[in-house]
Amino acid sequence: MESKRQQKYSKLIQKEIGEIFQRESKPLVGNAMVTVTRVLMSPDLGVAKVYLSFLLANNKEMLENIDSHKKEIRRHLGNRIGKSVRVVPELIFYPDDSSAYAQHMDKVIGDLNIPEAPEEEDEDED
Repeated sequence: MESKRQQKYSKLIQKEIGEIFQRESKPLVGNAMVTVTRVLMSPDLGVAKVYLSFLLANNKEMLENIDSHKKEIRRHLGNRIGKSVRVVPELIFYPDDSSAYAQHMDKVIGDLNIPEAPEEEDEDED
C-alpha cells in the first residue's frame, strides 16, 4: 500500500513524463504514441517504476530505445520538477501489457463454444 506521499509523487511524475514524451522526446519516439499508464514509487521516493504503453510501434524496440535514453529523460524530468522534490528518482521503464492481455482474454471468451441452455417448461403442480 502506497503512502499519500508516494501517490502524490507518482501522479506528478506520471504527468511530467507523459508531457516529456509528447514534447521534448519527439525525436526519441518518432511518430509512435507513448502513454504512461502507471508509476509506482519506492518508499524512499528514490526509484520510480514507470509503466509504458505504445501505439504504432514495436513494444520491445521502443522500450529498449527509451531505456537507453533514460538519463536524458531523467534530466528533462529534473528540469521540470527539480524545485518541488529533493531527489529526482531513478527511472525504471516497464512495458504495460494490460491492453494486450485484455484483448487476449476478449478473444478467448469470444471463442468459447457455450451451448444454449434448454428452455424450461413451466410445470403446474396441482
